[in-house]
Amino acid sequence: MQIGNNLKLLRKRLKKSQEEVAQELNLTRSTYSGYENEVAQPSLDGLIAFSDYYKVPIDDLVRKDFESLSETEWVRMDQGLYADVKGQKLRVLTAMVDENDEEVIEMIPLKASAGYTSGYADPDYLKVLPTFHLPFLSKNKKYRSFPIIGDSMPPVGEGSQVVAEYVQNWMTIRSGTPCIVVTKEEGIVFKVVHNLLDSSQSFQLCSTNTFYKPYLVHANDILEIWKFVNYISPELKDVRMDDNDLSKSIQDLQKEIHDLKIALTK
Repeated sequence: MQIGNNLKLLRKRLKKSQEEVAQELNLTRSTYSGYENEVAQPSLDGLIAFSDYYKVPIDDLVRKDFESLSETEWVRMDQGLYADVKGQKLRVLTAMVDENDEEVIEMIPLKASAGYTSGYADPDYLKVLPTFHLPFLSKNKKYRSFPIIGDSMPPVGEGSQVVAEYVQNWMTIRSGTPCIVVTKEEGIVFKVVHNLLDSSQSFQLCSTNTFYKPYLVHANDILEIWKFVNYISPELKDVRMDDNDLSKSIQDLQKEIHDLKIALTK
């Protein structure tokens, strides 16, 4: 485990002494010093306390070698940002192919959507999903189809399927872009995304239905982001005109005919 040296580096990053950190964590200086020098190993409760104090995930605290971090990575850690928002590390994206070894679009049915957050990278989960092709889409990009629940994103209604393009680098997402956002807590959500990574390491998620209030999701809580491409709907939006619209359209048409007759007479 890397915990001893990592604790030392984190403490020095905060410019604090062992005595100061020990007092703030209700430890003796000798106990804390023993952890840094790896004379002793902290208990699970101790790891949780260090994780909360330094705002570093326990897994990173134990497994990562902070000695190898670049200054940019340290700054991100200072900001509490652990997600690979630029996609610089390889994100594991499991994709299905057809008999011609060409990638297909996996369709996540409504019944399978609840398990997506745990199965999105699992071949056993994906291989049983229905798949299809859309020949007008680029073969150099990865697409997936997601079910829409609720009425928060009109004109895309409940029961629709949104086809979306996988986003590797989240920094490239422009504010105002409709996206499928897969979060640890909510699962699959379809929202208009506003990129606030530079200011608050978050995305603001907004609905086109103004009844629903915007909310922030921290980048650390996001698993995947897919950019909206198109959608498939089981319903045709009602485009019938009311009597007033129809009457106005007839009047406009009559005026155009009248003007055309005058022009031809002249």
